[in-house]
Amino acid sequence: MRLLIDNDTGIDDALALAYLCACEHIQIEAITSTPGNVDAEQVTANNDALLALCDQPDVPVLIGAREPLEVPLVTTPETHGPQGVGYAMLSTPGVAAHSHDAVDYWIEAARTNPGELTVLLTAPLTNFALALRREPKLPWLLRKVVIMGGAFYYQGNTTPTAEWNTHVDPHAAKEVFTAYTVAAEQGLPSEKLPIVCSLDTTERFEMQPDFLTKLSTEAGCAEPEFVLASDPEGTLSTASNPLVRYLSDALRFYFEFHRHYDQGYIAHVHDYFAAGVAAGTLDYQSRPATIDVETESELLFGTTVADFRGLWGKPANAHVVTGNNPEAGFAELVTRLGSLARKLNTGS
Repeated sequence: MRLLIDNDTGIDDALALAYLCACEHIQIEAITSTPGNVDAEQVTANNDALLALCDQPDVPVLIGAREPLEVPLVTTPETHGPQGVGYAMLSTPGVAAHSHDAVDYWIEAARTNPGELTVLLTAPLTNFALALRREPKLPWLLRKVVIMGGAFYYQGNTTPTAEWNTHVDPHAAKEVFTAYTVAAEQGLPSEKLPIVCSLDTTERFEMQPDFLTKLSTEAGCAEPEFVLASDPEGTLSTASNPLVRYLSDALRFYFEFHRHYDQGYIAHVHDYFAAGVAAGTLDYQSRPATIDVETESELLFGTTVADFRGLWGKPANAHVVTGNNPEAGFAELVTRLGSLARKLNTGS
């Protein structure tokens, strides 16, 4: 499977990217960096560093937009750390030079490979909206699109009703879903509508710290990795495996963040679930819906609304995920990441 990834790395973005690097049936064509959790240059540095760690340094990492379409960029150092990956340390100094514009790359790749590319969007939809502006036929040219974003009959994680990615650039999200409404009216096949992984189902992927103990065992670490709620905040990993150490340091920050907001010593790994949907490795159920995004109301800014019953009289423009299997998903994650970590240690 040939995959284009657009992210704003981000702790759960990093976990998702490491997972996709571990999937032997996935060929990552490129990663495009969107400002969100951190600015676009830092996203690119994070992606470069993680690809180097996962032994995929040749994957192009590109930047498109530097800011949302109409509102100032708001980042989240309190959620993901000042560099975006918690306590994990970058293995590359700064950002490599990438001359190709991310949006131009997407359009050229889609035109050259019609029906071949799956797109995974785990960031604000800024770059995708810009690509759709320049090439309205993208919905027909792409094989599949998976979006992590939105909250429907569920509490938001940024405002009472809005999810983070959508709230960062609601105008971009609105443009994307409007473009797919138009495409649906023009006969776009249902299977080419975006699959939307909203908070309603991504927050079911609630990682517990013992995941890292299981991963360290699967990876063949010299000693089990224990991340405990009783540890001093900022405790760094001493795991013998570099990938386990990186993920442990990133996820510890995420556990601490969730505890600060009275959710317990856990981590919602939203983007991993979306990555599994894109990769075809995780089971899910979905329903067609017509999605729109509020961009005018101060109270509901960035809120996503799904019409499942056709009350607006418009065709469905997305498939909203309604069910998944976190237990099976975490078992899959341990196995894949453990296998990759062992290969990185042995160099095979």
